[in-house]
Order: sequence, then structure tokens, then C-alpha cells
Amino acid sequence: MKVKFIILGCGSSLGVPRADGNWGNCNPRIKRNYRTRCSAFIKSKIKNILIDTSPDLRHQLIKNNITNVNCVIYSHKHGDQVHGINDLRVFSYKNNEKMPVYADYETGKYIKNNFSYCFNNTPSYRAILKLNKLKKNFSFSKNGKSISIKSVPVKHGRIKCQSFIINKSCAYVSDANKIYNKDLKHFKNLNYFVIDCLRLNHHPSHFNLTEVIELTEYLKPKKAILTNLHADLDYNYLLKILPKNIVPAYDGMSFYI
Repeated sequence: MKVKFIILGCGSSLGVPRADGNWGNCNPRIKRNYRTRCSAFIKSKIKNILIDTSPDLRHQLIKNNITNVNCVIYSHKHGDQVHGINDLRVFSYKNNEKMPVYADYETGKYIKNNFSYCFNNTPSYRAILKLNKLKKNFSFSKNGKSISIKSVPVKHGRIKCQSFIINKSCAYVSDANKIYNKDLKHFKNLNYFVIDCLRLNHHPSHFNLTEVIELTEYLKPKKAILTNLHADLDYNYLLKILPKNIVPAYDGMSFYI
């Protein structure tokens, strides 16, 4: 069974260009330098699974011709991963049910407190979402086929972020500055390793380029894909300097896992 993984957005929290039109070091003539905020999509005949609801979600779904979402898994509670949550309303109405969303305790608490109307009926709107606890290992099945997902907490500055390993083939680590030593074994020798690479220089809550290259050399994926790219990382510049098995992501990039 084919499972398609789509990188809906690969930009940092301010996107590229920023709201003030600043492209940083990115060449505005290169289309792949236009980056919306991080999110991803797992498309299959079993279920359509959205990873995070970025503030750019509506645009991302339309651009990628995604007409249905069955559930959401959240990586963490930061605004650039959560604040597009209102765009889920159309899919709840379309499927005539509360859409299941999966989150760890801190993220679940945040979205219920700040977007309570999504989870509770109000005089104006019916509830559209049902919150579920994110498990370490879970799967979705249909007609004897399944998609397995393993959630692995990683260090993201002062908080923990959930990374996801899909079908033991593809890891998605959107926001991190450290994978804990005890968990490194889960990330070795994968087909795809989508990894946070915010910028050239050190950052307290994100991997930088040097750190990602060193990590990739250790984990040895067939292909590493850099995401959460800040405006100082031009697409063509990265293509020129990166090892052959490491490439920068771009919005709409897809592959089968």
C-alpha cells in the first residue's frame, strides 16, 4: 500500500518571507525559498493524517489539493504548530463528526484552554474536535492494511516536542535541538529523516546546520530532508554545500514511504 508523505510547510515560525517582506539571505526569485510554517500530511487509503495545524494551514491544503482530513497529531503547543486549528471546522462539518486530534498532556491542555470553542458546544457553534491522548505507539487500520506511528519526545529548548516515526521508515522531527541518547536507536537507518535545521548559527531550541550534518552522519538515513528553515538558509546555497544524501525541503515536497 502506498503512503504519501507531504511537507506542507517547511519555514520557521515567521515564514519566508516574513510578514514585513524581509527575505533574509533567501533569493526571492527562487520559488522554493517561499516557505510557510511547518506542517505535514500523511495521505493514504486508510486515513488522511495531518501533523500540526500551522497558521498557514488553509493555504497549504488548497495548494496541495487536499480535500479531506480525518485526524490530527500535534507535535507541541507553540503557535506556529497550533494556531491554524480553526481551519479544521470545514472537515468536521464535511464528515459530520468531531475530528479526533491527538496530543501530549501539555499540548492538549493548551489547545483546550485557548480554543475551547473547538471542543465544547457554544450557542453559536457546535464542537468540532475530540481530544485524545497521544500514545507512544499507535496505528490506523483498514481492510487488513495499517499505518503505524511511533511518537518520540525530543528536546526543544525548555520544552519537549513530539517527533513521529511512520511505518518504521520515515521520521518527522520538526522542532528540536536534541534527540535523547536513549532514543537515537529509533532513528537509525531510516529511509527518510525529516529534521529541524533552523539556521547556520547556534540556537538554544533548534538544530543548526552543522549539528544536523553531524547527526545525519551518525544516524545514516538514506535521505535526510531539512525543515523549519529560517530566512538565512537559501535553497540553492544549501543544495551546493550539503552532502548528497541531505537536501533542503520545500513547500509541497512529497515522497512515498
